[in-house]
Amino acid sequence: MWGIPRTRYADCNSSEASEEAEIVVNIGGVKQVLHGDVLTRYPDTLLAELVDCSPKSSEEILSLCDDYDPDTGEFYFDRDPEAFKCVIELYYYGEIHMKRGICPICFLKEMEFWKIGADYLDECCKCHLSEVQDELAEIAEKVKTILVDREGDPAARGWQRFQNCLWRLMEKPESSLPAHIIAIISFIFILVSSVVMCVGTIPELQVEDSEGNLTEHPTLEVIETVCICWFTVEYILRLISSPNKVKFVLAFMNIVDFMAIMPFFVVLTLTSFGAGMMELANVQQAVQALRIMRIARIFKLARHSAGLQTLTSALKSSFKELGLLLMYMGVGVFLFSALGYTMEQNHPDTLFTSIPQSFWWAVITMTTVGYGDVYPKTTLGRCNAAISFLCGVIAIALPIHPIINNFVMFYNKQQVLETAAKHEIELMALRSSAGELTAAPSAHGHVCGAGVWGDHAVHSCHSDTYIPLLKDPRGGGGGGGAGMPTPSKDTSFESTAEANEYFVS
Repeated sequence: MWGIPRTRYADCNSSEASEEAEIVVNIGGVKQVLHGDVLTRYPDTLLAELVDCSPKSSEEILSLCDDYDPDTGEFYFDRDPEAFKCVIELYYYGEIHMKRGICPICFLKEMEFWKIGADYLDECCKCHLSEVQDELAEIAEKVKTILVDREGDPAARGWQRFQNCLWRLMEKPESSLPAHIIAIISFIFILVSSVVMCVGTIPELQVEDSEGNLTEHPTLEVIETVCICWFTVEYILRLISSPNKVKFVLAFMNIVDFMAIMPFFVVLTLTSFGAGMMELANVQQAVQALRIMRIARIFKLARHSAGLQTLTSALKSSFKELGLLLMYMGVGVFLFSALGYTMEQNHPDTLFTSIPQSFWWAVITMTTVGYGDVYPKTTLGRCNAAISFLCGVIAIALPIHPIINNFVMFYNKQQVLETAAKHEIELMALRSSAGELTAAPSAHGHVCGAGVWGDHAVHSCHSDTYIPLLKDPRGGGGGGGAGMPTPSKDTSFESTAEANEYFVS
């Protein structure tokens, strides 16, 4: 399409028109001749409106383009010529494909300028655009969260303001230095409590009670009590300050927190009824089970570890692969245990007494553990064991690579989102402190094309699009393309959206 030799075209101010109307457009310094019959295939687009512009006045023509030369009949547009190459494909092929290297959000603005709907994008490009929009929405949400953590809700008053401050203090370690210190203290208490739970089971450190039974050392019990008191106070404060109590209680990590402190108070309640109550066998078993439930507190570390949270999210996204792994292993265990039982049942000293009992041998063989407590004694049984071992290695290895890829992709995505969000926060702080903006956006105006607080959405994809908004002390432009309008120092806008539309477009 590009490089078509210039032929006779229709001048909008002449009374004569060619049998086949042609127009000449200049897109960012690149000229192209377009045929009218091709452009009128989509009459609602901007290019179709240029075909028959003879009845229009100069003001109407200039409202359609950036400039117009009546002598040559040439329309000037200060747009991206590379993006226009993709846009013009609509008139020839009926669909649009984005070229590699073009920002999807900026390309969507180009389509809006040429009055072309996003429905004309090919499905592959729509998927790419949807991914970018989702990523920008996540960045905007993360920026909003950071801003709320730092500044709080300015409309909050009284108790609500205190509740928000308490919530940030207990739940948002990055919001302030005291919140960070509390998170570190909570992390230390979790480690100390876990270590005390493990050390308390060492027989040499236990003491005998009046009946001669070994119990935990009194010093360890005091440390455990102090840790439980901290966990209890922390849980109550977080529950009180939570904006949504039901959601807080039903959250998985909060259920773990509750399970970590509940056994202590249940045992304390049972012991308060006296020694006769504790002598019951069922009660003793229940107390022992509740004490074992203390291991749930180790999961509290996930609340303070971004790595563990990333691992949990990656495993959630890999449920399909994990399901395939379990299916492969289940089929293999059932098959090889049945074969092992069949081949070994005639041996006088067989260890395969039934197929269900053979499941254990199949599991430890296919997972390459091989305890050796159950093993085949016949030649066919050993051949079956060798095959089951090889099949187990293959079954485990197949889904591992997709699971690792999911983890790497999720981890990299989280890192990119956090970096982008922090970069946006730094840019906001830079604009606020430097005071060099022509029309300063509000503290929560927009982030990467997605509205954070406002209802409007400004489609600016990268932080580079903010650079032209900074004043040039020499009065120069922001390094735009040919014909880029240069804002003066007195330029003012009524809204952030208007200012960004002026520069980004």
